[in-house]
Amino acid sequence: MVIPADIKARIQRHFHVEQWPIATIARELSVHHSTVRRVLHQAGVPADAFAKRASMLDPYLSFIRETIEKYPRIKASRLHAMVKERGYEGGPDHFRAMIARHRPRKAAEAFLRRPALIGEEAQVDWGYFGEVEVDGTKRKLAAFALVLKWSRKMVLRFGFEMTTGAFLSHHQQAFEVLGGVPRVILYDNLKSAVIERIGDAIVFNEDLLAFAGHYRYEPRPCAPYRGNEKGSVERAIRDVRESFWEGRTWSDLAKLNEDAASWSVEVRGTRKHLDDRTLTNNQAFEQEKSRLRALPDDRFPVEDRVTAKVQKTPYARFDGNDYSVPHTHVRRTVTISASQEVIRVLDGATEIARHARSWGKKRVIEEPRHVAELVAVKRQAHEQRGQTRLFGVVPVARDFLGAAADRGANIGSLSGHLNALMDDFGHEELALAVAEALAAGALHAAAVRQVLDRRRKAMGKAPPTSLTLPDEARFRDVVVRHARLESYDTLGTNHNDTEIGT
Repeated sequence: MVIPADIKARIQRHFHVEQWPIATIARELSVHHSTVRRVLHQAGVPADAFAKRASMLDPYLSFIRETIEKYPRIKASRLHAMVKERGYEGGPDHFRAMIARHRPRKAAEAFLRRPALIGEEAQVDWGYFGEVEVDGTKRKLAAFALVLKWSRKMVLRFGFEMTTGAFLSHHQQAFEVLGGVPRVILYDNLKSAVIERIGDAIVFNEDLLAFAGHYRYEPRPCAPYRGNEKGSVERAIRDVRESFWEGRTWSDLAKLNEDAASWSVEVRGTRKHLDDRTLTNNQAFEQEKSRLRALPDDRFPVEDRVTAKVQKTPYARFDGNDYSVPHTHVRRTVTISASQEVIRVLDGATEIARHARSWGKKRVIEEPRHVAELVAVKRQAHEQRGQTRLFGVVPVARDFLGAAADRGANIGSLSGHLNALMDDFGHEELALAVAEALAAGALHAAAVRQVLDRRRKAMGKAPPTSLTLPDEARFRDVVVRHARLESYDTLGTNHNDTEIGT
């Protein structure tokens, strides 16, 4: 390769005049560092001139290497403090960059490829796909992926939560899609599966263990940071991001899961199998399907269960929403069983309410029957309280209401009116009026009111008013001026003799 003369001139100027190092010249002129060396060598620059310039760190390198060898995990900030005590005057940022060059690098670990037996193993993992708005609330969208290691068959499902119940529900639906269960399922350090890990020992979630026992497979942990143990599902999730998710728009979770199922068969399933290029992934799965263990006859309950206290209003709260329950269960503790679609409220083993699940927040989800029953009970209680008060001071009112009920009257409304009349006229007057109306067969509140008004007028008393003003100064101190009424007396006589319209 012929180097242009102007490039040669610039290389020599930068090296001799500007004192630039070889790497800087190469980067600035967009040439290889060996090209820079060759030009300088041809120009008579000796080879030892290319050696690195002395650094203020050089006197301390022996101490630094010994310290790093003795304490491999020592931080650069601590090393900087140690050499500064010994006379080093450089700053911490440059020191940190220099130390990185002298730390021994860990050799890259090589992994053996793990062979898979047909029908033996599946791998499971979650994938996070950001936040989405659903029912006016931000929710995290998570993808559950189960991949059969031998055939690469994948079951992909999306959901709005990553709880244990959701995790097991996705497993259950995946088994039903596959038509069977693998003998082993490999898990990473997922919170949905693992409660605790101490070194190589792990403690699986009790619900997961019960689920695995029901479906008769072995849950097996994989070691952290082992690329050869769970690579199938990790590559599958990367494939989902690149081949399925990128550029996709959606508005309904059920439709999104339908599309994911179609993509798994029609796109991923038609690719060539990695180990046997004569097969597609779909064809490999047809061979593996018969080697899976059969599904049990019954389904395992996979709902999340929590307890909730019903307060004085008949609602049980779950996931930020209030779900109605019968009014008979206020002030009691109930169990909420939540699936991805349905919320069931249980009193012991008895289901007392069922609602479609809401993914919003601060929503009130009601069963109309629950509200209607409470309204009826409250109305009946109100009527009973009014009747008890009325019968206690006006005993004849019992016969009056009984006769009115025989004629089909609204007893609640009638007792309410009689209580209001008692407040205005007093119980003694009301008792006399009710007895007179009962004797006359006038079994309605208007008849009682008419008797009361007649008796009060006969006694020369003003009619009562039920208006009671608040006991406040602005009402107590108000002055009411009476208008003169003489002008109204002339209205009947002060007419013109002319006819209207003439």
